[in-house]
Amino acid sequence: MAFCIVVLTSGVASAQSVAFSTIEVEGNQRVADGTILTFGGLQPGTRLSTAELNTAGQNIRASGLFETVDLLPQGNRLLVRVVEYPTVNRINIEGNARLRDAQLLQVVQSQPRRVFTPEQAEADTAAITQAYAQQGRINATVTPRIIPLSENRVDLVFEVVESAVTEVERISFLGNRTYSERRLRRVLETKQAGIFRFLVGRDTYSPERVARDREVLTDFYQSRGYLDFVIQNVDVSLTRERDAYLVTYNLREGQRFAFGEVTVSSEITGVDAADFRDSVRVRAGATYSPVPIDSDINRIERLAVQRGLNFVQVEPRTTRNPRDQTIDIEYVLVSGERVFVERIDIEGNGTTLDRVIRNQFRTVEGDPLNPREIRASARRIRGLGFFESVAVDTRAGSSPSQAVIDVDIVEGPTGTLTFGANFNTDTGPSLLAAYRQSNFQGRGQRLDFDISTAETNRRFSFGFTEPQLLGRNLRGSIDLSYSTTDNENALYDTETLRISPAMSFPVSDAGRLRLFYALEYTDLNDVSDLASVIIQNEGDAGGIWTNALGYSYSFDNRRTGLNPNAGIVLRFGQEFGFGDTQFIKTTALAGAETSILNEEVTLRATLEGGLLSYQDGDSRVTDRFFLGSRLMRGFDPGGIGPRDDLTDDALGGNSFAVLRLETEFPLGLPSEYGITGGAFIDYGSVWDVGETFGEDVISNDFIGRSVAGLSIFWTTPLGPLRFNFTEPLNVQDRDKTRNFDLTISTSF
Repeated sequence: MAFCIVVLTSGVASAQSVAFSTIEVEGNQRVADGTILTFGGLQPGTRLSTAELNTAGQNIRASGLFETVDLLPQGNRLLVRVVEYPTVNRINIEGNARLRDAQLLQVVQSQPRRVFTPEQAEADTAAITQAYAQQGRINATVTPRIIPLSENRVDLVFEVVESAVTEVERISFLGNRTYSERRLRRVLETKQAGIFRFLVGRDTYSPERVARDREVLTDFYQSRGYLDFVIQNVDVSLTRERDAYLVTYNLREGQRFAFGEVTVSSEITGVDAADFRDSVRVRAGATYSPVPIDSDINRIERLAVQRGLNFVQVEPRTTRNPRDQTIDIEYVLVSGERVFVERIDIEGNGTTLDRVIRNQFRTVEGDPLNPREIRASARRIRGLGFFESVAVDTRAGSSPSQAVIDVDIVEGPTGTLTFGANFNTDTGPSLLAAYRQSNFQGRGQRLDFDISTAETNRRFSFGFTEPQLLGRNLRGSIDLSYSTTDNENALYDTETLRISPAMSFPVSDAGRLRLFYALEYTDLNDVSDLASVIIQNEGDAGGIWTNALGYSYSFDNRRTGLNPNAGIVLRFGQEFGFGDTQFIKTTALAGAETSILNEEVTLRATLEGGLLSYQDGDSRVTDRFFLGSRLMRGFDPGGIGPRDDLTDDALGGNSFAVLRLETEFPLGLPSEYGITGGAFIDYGSVWDVGETFGEDVISNDFIGRSVAGLSIFWTTPLGPLRFNFTEPLNVQDRDKTRNFDLTISTSF
C-alpha cells in the first residue's frame, strides 16, 4: 500500500505562509505539469500555509494517478516530486476452471492501458471472490500479482484457488404447525443438496435466492389465509468444517382466516357502488387470500376507466372478526391523486427492444397514474422470463401533477440449444436436437426448432410466435411439422406434413381463444399385401391434402383461482375441414386437481375425449384416434380399439373417451431426492373405424377398458420421469397390454 508523503522544511513549518515564486514538477512521465498543479490548486506567487500545502498534496494524491507525492519547499521554490502509478498492460486470470475468464473479467474494473491502483486491484479481488461465493464456493481465494514491465507498465494477474462447492446441507423450519417441512421446502427455490448435486445449482447458498424464498414463503402462507404470517428471521450458519450451510426459517403462522361479508361502497359523489358489485368475485366463506382481492380491485378500476371515471382508486378496507376468524372486505371507491404519467424511462435493456417492455404496461404517457397498475405491469415484465432482475419505480416529474416511471432491468439468457437423447416405452430411444429462443432478436418473439429421430419415427417441427401482433394483445403464430413413421406394429408407413398459422387472445382472466387454419398432407405408403383390406383401400387413395379452419378455447385457473389448493382446466376445440374432404374434428378435456392433508397429497381427475365426423370422404388410419400411454396407461400403442379380425391390425377409431383418476403422495424420502409416489385408475375406450370395406372388425363399438397402477415420480435434472406399474382390470382378448411404462411426466 502506498502512502501520500508531504515533506516540509522547518522554515515553512515555522512560518505562517510562504509565497513560492517558482513551482516545479519532477518525476512525471504521462501526466502534464499543469494537470498536476491543477489537481493541487497550486499557482506561483500564491501564499500557502502549512495546512494548505498538506491539502494540496492530498488533492494530488486523490487523483489516483500517483503512488507517492512529495511537496518539498526550497526557499521561494516549491518542488513537487511524484511517482506515477504504472499502466496496466494486460490482465490475466489463472487457476480458474469452474468460472471462465469471460465471466470473471466482467466483474473486474481494472482495464488495460489504464492506470493501475492498489485500491482497484483489491476491489477486483473482492469482486472475483464474491463471484465464486455466489456459485457456492465461499472458500475460494484470489491473490493479485504484479509483474513489472518496461516503460512503467505492469501485467496484473489474479491467481485463483478454487474451492469445493459449499452446499446447503439442511433447510429447517421452526414454528410451522400446519405444514410439514417437506411441504415448505417444495415452495422454496433453494434446495437441499441431493443425489444430483453435481448437476443442480440450486443447492448452493445465495443471499439473493434466500431473499426471494422469503417472499414466496410469505405469499404461500398468506394465499392460504394466514394473514398474520411473518418470518421472524432466517438463520444461516456454516458447519464446523465450513463445507456446508445450515438454513433455518423461524416462522410465526398466526390464525387462518376466511372471507366474511364482501361489500362495495363509494365515497365519490355521483358514483353508484351498485354499478360495480358484479365485478366482485370474492365470496364469503372462501379462504382469505390477497390474490383475489387484487383481481377484484383491478376489475373494478378497469370498469371505472371504461365508464370515463379517471383517478378512481379502490381501497380494500378490512374488518377482523376474531371470534369466527373471518375478515369482512369493503371495496371503497375513492378519488385518487390527479397525477399523470409524464414518461416511461427504461434502462438496462441492451438486447430487448423498448416496445417489448412497454407492451407490458396498460398505461402510456399521458394516462392517469395508477400505482396498482404499475405494480401489475412490473409482474408482467418479470413474467416474460427475459430478465434476471426487474425494478419498477415512480418518481416526481417536471410538475406536481406529473410522474416518471423508471424501469431498470438486468437481462438474462433467453435461448437454449439442446442435444440429447430421450426414451419412451411407446417409441423407444430417440436422438434429439432442439433450439429455443424466447426473445428472438430482442423483439419478444419465440422461435422453436426441433428434430428427433427414433427407430420407428422421425419428426421435424418449427414454430414462430409474435406475442403482440399488430401492436395489440393478440398472439400470432405459425407452426410447421413433418413426420414419418416406419410402423413396426403394422404393415404400413406414414408421412405427415402440417402447416398451421394461428392467432389467440384472452377472453377472460383465465380463458383464451385460439383461431387457426391448417393445411395438412397425409400419406399411407409401403402398405404390405398382408395388411388389412381396410388399410390397403385407404392406402390406395395416396397422398391427401386437406384444408381446415378451427378454434380452441382453454380455461385454466390452477394458478389464478380463488383456492390456491385446487383448480380446474378446460379445453375444447373443433377443426372444420373443407374442400375435397369435409369433416369436423372435436376434442375436449376437463380436469380438476386439489391438495388435501395439508397439501401433502394431490388428487387429480381428467376426462378427455374426441369425435371425428366426415360429411364428405372417410377417415383413414392416419386421421383416427389411438390411445397411447399419454391418454391411457397400461396398453401398447394401438393396444385397444378396433382391429381387423383377420390381420389383427390396429385401425384406430373416430371416437374416444378416457377418464383418469390419480393421486400423488410422499414416500417418506428426503424431499431433495425429488421422488414421490402415486396411484391411478384409467377407464376408457376408442371405437368406430368408419368404412370397413366389408371386413370383419372387432371392438368397433364402445367397450370400456380399465387399468389400475402405481407410479413413481422422479424429478431429475434430466427431466421429470414417471414410472408406471400397471395391472389390467377389464380388457378384451385381443388387447395388447403392458405392465410397465417409462415416460416424461406431463400435467394436463
